[in-house]
Amino acid sequence: MNYKEVLYGLVAMLCAALISFSTTPAVRVLAYKLNAIDIPLDGRRMHHVPIPRLGGLAIYLGFMVTALVFTDISPLMLTLLIGGTLIVVLGVLDDIFRLKAIIKFIAQIAVAFIAVWQGITIESITLFGSTIHFGGWSIFFTVFWIVGLTNAINLIDGLDGLSCGVSAISSFSLLLCTILMGEVTNSIVLTAILCGACIGFLPFNINPAKIFMGDTGALFLGYTLSIISISGVLKVHTLVSFVIPLSIFALPIFDTAFAIIRRLVHHKSPFEPDRGHLHHRLIDMGLNQKQTVAVLYSICAILGLSAVLFTSEKLWRAGVVIAVAIVIFVVDFMLFRKPKTREEAGMNEIGVKKTEEETPAVPPEQLDD
Repeated sequence: MNYKEVLYGLVAMLCAALISFSTTPAVRVLAYKLNAIDIPLDGRRMHHVPIPRLGGLAIYLGFMVTALVFTDISPLMLTLLIGGTLIVVLGVLDDIFRLKAIIKFIAQIAVAFIAVWQGITIESITLFGSTIHFGGWSIFFTVFWIVGLTNAINLIDGLDGLSCGVSAISSFSLLLCTILMGEVTNSIVLTAILCGACIGFLPFNINPAKIFMGDTGALFLGYTLSIISISGVLKVHTLVSFVIPLSIFALPIFDTAFAIIRRLVHHKSPFEPDRGHLHHRLIDMGLNQKQTVAVLYSICAILGLSAVLFTSEKLWRAGVVIAVAIVIFVVDFMLFRKPKTREEAGMNEIGVKKTEEETPAVPPEQLDD
């Protein structure tokens, strides 16, 4: 790969960011008209005023328009075009009508088979020099990876800018890994475009958020990241190709796995929402939203850096990854101690810090008042 190809990817990233940024205000107005509003009715939500959802439409437009201009139609692009559009439709319906979790889960499985139809499957993985071939199980593991990562990105979407920022960091880490591995240009450009689309939306989504990306954005980002990772780093036969995507997406994967185990232990449905995610625990320990998001951004970036270091297949770099994993484990162990009560954390009844000044989002029709 030469500098012209890298520059081409950077231009595509910039284009996606500009489209995503410039379309977000219009999407915000549309969300109000469609009544796609997130109203804080329970303690899980960290905002205290109604905020529009549906912001993922801007991310989708930024990604898809740019991808159609800067890349050729290929099985990968066709999968993202068809599957990504369907998953966005699912997200829009959920943001407006609040679909049941089981309906969304079944729809995600169906959309995952579009990748299988286009031949984008996990045929094998390489772990420390040993290649494991899945054979007839390749379809199962492919669908499991797509649906799992889609839901992981969705479940971590609990604070202003958290899921979008984590997706931006993860896609940038994935971009660096594919470049270092000498992966095909198409995957690199699409990863750069996805990163740009997230960056363009973030100014409206960081605390205090003016709009949420909703399931429209979270499901699309999770689906797209899973597909790109299958066609990129998981296809490259290196010493530790399987470890790389796990390191990049370790934060949302861990949070989702722990949420499922936690709910099952308490005899609850895995689809039943609760207030036990990592970001909730940090909030309960006394951090505000900005501090919590910054901590989780840092953890995600460290894990992404470890994935980049892993690409050179050096033993000392593997030691760095192990050290990072130990640090993350220690941090997580501290998070699982008994959290402070809301009164001790200085929060009100809906989980918002009483001393934290936030500018509430207001409907467009009230901006001139």
